[in-house]
Amino acid sequence: MGFPDTRFNVNLSILFTELALLERPAAARAAGFTAVELWWPWVDAPVPEASELAALRAALEDAGTRLVGLNFYAGRLPGPDRGALSIPGEESERFRANVPVAVEFARSLGCTSFNALYGNRVEGVSSEEQDRLALENLAFAARAVAEVEGTLLIEALNAPESPACPIVSAPRAIEVVDAVNAATGLDNARFLMDLYHLSMNGEDLEEVIDRYTGKTAHVQIADNPGRGAPGTGQLDFDALLTRLTKADYDGFIGLEYKPGDAPSADAFTWLPADRRAAE
Repeated sequence: MGFPDTRFNVNLSILFTELALLERPAAARAAGFTAVELWWPWVDAPVPEASELAALRAALEDAGTRLVGLNFYAGRLPGPDRGALSIPGEESERFRANVPVAVEFARSLGCTSFNALYGNRVEGVSSEEQDRLALENLAFAARAVAEVEGTLLIEALNAPESPACPIVSAPRAIEVVDAVNAATGLDNARFLMDLYHLSMNGEDLEEVIDRYTGKTAHVQIADNPGRGAPGTGQLDFDALLTRLTKADYDGFIGLEYKPGDAPSADAFTWLPADRRAAE
């Protein structure tokens, strides 16, 4: 695998998790990566202490790693186990409280790409009410992101692993993208194309790439089955990433896979060292 026209970044919330959070940026840099992304690291704190934010900022800067993507608060991942976007009351308020904090933290590091996970259905609230609230919260996030000229990402998860999530197909995610853009008039919502989730849903990945790359601002990969590194499953990443390039996708490819039993630093043998730096 060569991928000469592709820029890769590593997700520090699923790789290098054998290390403490503040040690991960340096470990990623030692493995050759200069670009990283994160799920919201404080799963129970949408608004963490300023000292914690400062420590993570320093760890990223000191390591020489560039933050290129950040999830808004969504509870404990993987999951998510909370539908922060769509649950009336405290959870919705926690999501909204997180948005300006996350935007400012990312902005201070030059990052303008934000993923808002839709969350799970909950009992006792109609799906219509949950979807209405989710759209209001996504519009709120899109407006905040627009202040830093950023992009709001909408991701489809997969039904086998997230059966309570209502966004489990590329067309459904695109519907949400379009709804947010219509609600705000900002046109800064885009699709996060996670090829692992889509393959778990049984979608035709080539068709997804051909139809939706124009509305895609970030791509994530893991092999299927197993959610391991490319080459551990059955997906043909040479063909898929080549197809993305031909469809004019020129953004990052986020590595969001499980390293297996070995240390994370050993999980990149499939990727030539000269393809890991993203300057």
